[in-house]
Order: sequence, then C-alpha cells, then structure tokens
Amino acid sequence: MGIFDKLGKALGTTSEINIEEYMNSEEMEGVDVMHEPADFYVKPFALRQESDLQVVQEELSKKNIILLNISELNKRPNTQKSLVDNIKEYVNKIDGDIARIDEDKILLTPAKVKIIKGRRKQTK
Repeated sequence: MGIFDKLGKALGTTSEINIEEYMNSEEMEGVDVMHEPADFYVKPFALRQESDLQVVQEELSKKNIILLNISELNKRPNTQKSLVDNIKEYVNKIDGDIARIDEDKILLTPAKVKIIKGRRKQTK
C-alpha cells in the first residue's frame, strides 16, 4: 500500500488517482513541479514573422527577459531589419534595453532592466 493510499484512507477518500494521467491533464499544463514559481523569467524565442512581435511585447510587459533568435530571418534581411527596428522602438518606448549577443541572437530586457554593453578592462 502506497503513501497516497494510506493518506486517502486516513482522509476518508477511496477513489484512486492516476498520477500520470493527472500530471498530463490540462490543469497541470505549464506547471513546473520541479521548481517554485519565479517572479520573472528568461525566455528563449525565435523571431520568424511580423505576428511574433506581439508575443515579444507581451513577454516584455510581463517583465520577462527575452533571448531572441533571429537566424530564421537571415535569408530575408529587409524583413529582419524591419522587425528588429520595430522591436528596438518598442523597447525604447517602455524604457527597456536591447543588445546583440551574436549574429543570430539579441537580448531584450523589460522596463528598468539595463544591459552593460561595454567590456571592462581587466587589471593585473
């Protein structure tokens, strides 16, 4: 007899619960049972089309930091430039920050989160 069975009998419930079925239910979708909820998240996101701008804006308004992958737009440089310009405009409007990490990735921060862009000289 497992602990859930003993607990169920102690509480006067006898219906069996299929734990695997419960964990796969809609009710548990998006729940991270391994970690406690955080106030804000760092979220990876791939920019593919103009409609993705809405998702980026929503995540920034929730105070999440976004690691934006723009590699899928490399074959369409004009579209890439236009979308990145729109994101820059929005980030500046909300007092966030933006920095290019490499050729394919951009870091976006929400309001009042700044990125240190200069590199410090190391002293010996």
